[in-house]
Amino acid sequence: MRTASGATLDFGRLVLLVLLVGASWYFWYSPVLWPVKVLVVMMHESGHAIATLLVGGSVDRVHLQLNEGGSCFSRLPPGVFNRIMVSSAGYLGSAVAGALLMLATFRFRLGRAVMGAASVWLGVMGFFYAGDLFTLAFCLGMAVAMGLGARFLPSGVVDALNLFLAAFTALYVVFDLRDDLWNSAVRAQSDAAILASETWVPSIVWAALWTLLSVALLGVSAYWALHAKPQGGGVRMPPVTRARRV
Repeated sequence: MRTASGATLDFGRLVLLVLLVGASWYFWYSPVLWPVKVLVVMMHESGHAIATLLVGGSVDRVHLQLNEGGSCFSRLPPGVFNRIMVSSAGYLGSAVAGALLMLATFRFRLGRAVMGAASVWLGVMGFFYAGDLFTLAFCLGMAVAMGLGARFLPSGVVDALNLFLAAFTALYVVFDLRDDLWNSAVRAQSDAAILASETWVPSIVWAALWTLLSVALLGVSAYWALHAKPQGGGVRMPPVTRARRV
């Protein structure tokens, strides 16, 4: 399939992404995937932390939990807008991370750079914001593993790991939204409940808004990532023929 810009759907990438999402779903409850789930939780909490810094606040500490929970304690300047930004940045931050992973690895072929950047991110979060020994050990351990992987693993293995992480993150975001925001008992203790108490907008409205934005972001990024640009950066034109003089 070719778009108006000349980009074509790469069916090989599409099949690979579907397989990776299917494998993540099938092995969802396997203990082997526990570190990846905690890593996505760290993306969620990092979203809160980054938004806090962007609005001029300060991050006290971030906690990860063995049961895949997490929390970010921060100090915000007064204002409803700041609270909306920071509270929304958790679920949306995870979606942004999944979208960037897909685009950087599929579209721009930056697999090794992505893994290296992830190593730096985890190192910074561990050194500066870890609020307990488990969070510190997890962040620094994953930072070392990703740093070594970016440096020594073959490019094909790096790309495969990044693609798996992108697919898993996208699936985790969808499951997280489903379990946290559309389960009324859980939603009462989620970021949506915090915003509901601050803005008088019902938590179900925040849940719907974050779900729509996250799914749209992941869908658009997947579309871009799965459509290859034509070689040479432009649309290939048919050859010009000259009329034969008789």
